Amino acid sequence: MNKVFLIGRLTKDPELKFTPGSGTAVTTLTLAVDKYNTATKQREADFIPVVVWGKQAESVANYMSKGSQMAIGGRIQTRSYEAKDGSKRYVTEVVANEVEFLSKGNGNHQASSDFGGSSEYGASSNNSFGGSNFDEDMTPVDDGDIPF
Repeated sequence: MNKVFLIGRLTKDPELKFTPGSGTAVTTLTLAVDKYNTATKQREADFIPVVVWGKQAESVANYMSKGSQMAIGGRIQTRSYEAKDGSKRYVTEVVANEVEFLSKGNGNHQASSDFGGSSEYGASSNNSFGGSNFDEDMTPVDDGDIPF
């Protein structure tokens, strides 16, 4: 099974492009996802490259901006290509097929929801999802207490 669900903030404005020929919209972005380092007892972040296709790609580019919080659901994809210098490069990224805007993006647009076809949690300006505020400190879990 290849399924990924992430909640994080955009590290910069999303980049919208269109494929040659078919003109399909594709948006690339980097999501900063919080994590807790039990060794240093510090909050850190992983920076995850994400690709969004089609109408959702256009919505992300139009309504989200640097610092906006969003949730994505999708799959991990690995691919390779040849760089200009002739070397082979490998890329691992998340291809999103579900997107939820959790905070407002640029302008005065109202954020919308495409995550799971439901707007139950909708977008809000207080950066909350289901009543939980992700900006609050969380209690760390000691990995030694998990039975699996």
